[in-house]
Amino acid sequence: MPRFSVIVPAYQVQAYLPACLESVLSQSYEDLELIAVDDRSPDLCGEIVDEFAARDPRVRALHLARRSGLGPARNAGTAEATGDYLLFLDGDDTLTPHALRAIADRLKETGEPDVLVHGYLLVDRSGERVRDAFADRLTEQGPAPFPLEDRPGLLGVPAVAWNKSYRREFVERGDFAFPPGRHADVAWSHPVLMAAESIATLEQVCVHHRQRRRAEPADPAGHLDLFEQYDRVFAYVGRRPELARWRPVLFRRMADDLWAVFAERNRLPRGTRAEFLRRARAHHRAHRTPGHPVPARLWPRHTVIRLGLYRTHRLTELARSLGRRTARPFARLAVSLHAAALRLHYRVQRCLPLREDRAVFAAYGGRGHGCNPGALEEAFRAFAPHIRTAWVAHPEHHHTIPTATRRLRPGTAAHWTALARSKYLVDNTDFDPRLVKRPGQVLLQTQHGTPLKHMGLDLRERPAAAGDLDVEAMLRGVDQWDYLLSPNRHTTLTWERVYPGGYTTLPYGYPRNDVFQRATSEDVRRLRESLGIPDGSVAILYAPTHRDYRRTQRTTLDVERLVHRLGPRFVVLARAHHRHGGPLASPATGRVVDVSDHPSVESLCVASDALVTDYSSLMFDYANLDRPIVIHAEDREAYEASRGTYFDLRSCAPGAIARSEDELTDIFATGHWRGSRSTQLRSAFRERFCPYDDGRAAERVVRHVVLGETGLPGGTGLPAVVPLAERHPVPSAAAALDRHPLATVPRPAKDTPVIETR
Repeated sequence: MPRFSVIVPAYQVQAYLPACLESVLSQSYEDLELIAVDDRSPDLCGEIVDEFAARDPRVRALHLARRSGLGPARNAGTAEATGDYLLFLDGDDTLTPHALRAIADRLKETGEPDVLVHGYLLVDRSGERVRDAFADRLTEQGPAPFPLEDRPGLLGVPAVAWNKSYRREFVERGDFAFPPGRHADVAWSHPVLMAAESIATLEQVCVHHRQRRRAEPADPAGHLDLFEQYDRVFAYVGRRPELARWRPVLFRRMADDLWAVFAERNRLPRGTRAEFLRRARAHHRAHRTPGHPVPARLWPRHTVIRLGLYRTHRLTELARSLGRRTARPFARLAVSLHAAALRLHYRVQRCLPLREDRAVFAAYGGRGHGCNPGALEEAFRAFAPHIRTAWVAHPEHHHTIPTATRRLRPGTAAHWTALARSKYLVDNTDFDPRLVKRPGQVLLQTQHGTPLKHMGLDLRERPAAAGDLDVEAMLRGVDQWDYLLSPNRHTTLTWERVYPGGYTTLPYGYPRNDVFQRATSEDVRRLRESLGIPDGSVAILYAPTHRDYRRTQRTTLDVERLVHRLGPRFVVLARAHHRHGGPLASPATGRVVDVSDHPSVESLCVASDALVTDYSSLMFDYANLDRPIVIHAEDREAYEASRGTYFDLRSCAPGAIARSEDELTDIFATGHWRGSRSTQLRSAFRERFCPYDDGRAAERVVRHVVLGETGLPGGTGLPAVVPLAERHPVPSAAAALDRHPLATVPRPAKDTPVIETR
């Protein structure tokens, strides 16, 4: 008797069915049976089911005599199931890697509940994955298992069958079955949750559910089926007096579902909306529970449904549509007038005296406080306290700005006033092209990394990477720079060639790396605790860069599979590039922590034990910590062809290089990531690219630019970098590995060279 019976009805999903079945059979938890039900599909679904059944004995193929629909097909699979727990998948859904193992662990942990509700992602027509809006209701708070009374919000989770696991004995004892109809899941999910004596939740994403794959004509009969399904739900409650307390909740849920169908115009064919609303009015009156008032926020929709106000609703819709159409020209005019007023305001402000005690900072086009400008802003307040600082960022990033720093929103009058009248302007990307530099103003360009990939003028030969780069506009901006920061000789030579101008290069190091020399063991402990890294774990920071040649930025590295193969000691902190467009891993997936929205990448570096990256400039900063760096360069040829690099990483790598996921796994599994060869490579890399970073870069910049001090130490005059592990030594190599993974002590028996250098 297997642990799980996974039931997959199949009807006209031939393009997706193989991936669905494969996602089940490839699970790391193998104690399962897969019951694939061919619902007399006219395409190749039946043949695909038979092929999988012939290939794997865990697959059982059922071929129904005639087309019966999703619900009866599931019932046919349930009748053949022998597993402890039932799972239902649609034929175009997929299980996420290790989903069954996570479900099995949670079931065991919570004492074999009747129902386990787990997370899922929605996959739209383009293949983009979106987390459902109800994920917060699955957080594992409080004791488990629990009755529905303790978490009534679960009735608000989408009433579908594929986001739950069901104990088979509970289903058989309750005589639960799917009715026919398009909305059969409604008449299944609500009774199951109400009847369950024990429920548990699992926040981890276990299913990728594909939404409608193509535009289909609206089916009035299909949506009218929703009324019959709710009649079945209320009939079930009516036969069980102990469930009467759930009637008000079910009534509001029914009203919400009916409104969702009615309000979305494309879901009902033309001419059927009035009939649908009449049916909705009858159901509203039939199932409303006296003594339970409707919340005020739901009054408008309930009023329309309860009174059947179809014409009133149509007139309201027409009035809103007319209002929007009428408002558009006025809105465009208002925007134009506002822009003109801001331009005039900026011209006026440029005529007023410059404020010698003001400085404005920004980073990454309006993102939060951080990077080199963030470190300099703190240094301004520390070493030049007479300068009042302001930070330009969008409102959603204002929480990252220190309380002592003024907050400015991009494009506001206050923002343009600050640009016009502040003496010091600091940014790590291009300044606003509309900026007009005034006499006496000082523009400090910090940049945000050592250049490995082609930048500036070199992008003219790389159209895929250049995009809409305006070279003339870029050079006009460069002409306004007064100072440009550089962390090493390679950067100085590259910047002055690809950004030619009359500025002064400051070879003082990158201020954002000062934190690496100031951090303490207590800082490391606090950061790891805030990120949820278990004691004794090896935390790998995975930070890939942007791919110009890819339309979608999905990484080739499966971080969830990586940590599973490495074992329970490893944790991955997955940080997506800010142009990635989404996380690298599903939220709350155990030993993979998505840190894409973390405000400080420097803090993530300090908290981690090793860095895995590809062509990101983060490797040059991370080298200051003297901790292992592993390069995962699976697409080196494609990246070189599209973006290009200034040198071959293989000739001066900071550590081991992996050309595939298997090689990356082997590097960590065998200990080569922190072996003696990797240490030698990292030492040479640091010597070449980190000569100025000693923890005082920001101070030197402020003293030179603001205080006018000259003769500051630079280049070879700076003291050597002191690794964090050496500043906080542990008694011995063995103790370092046992107590904390932050010590980068190589294993004596694992000194085999990982890569060859030229």
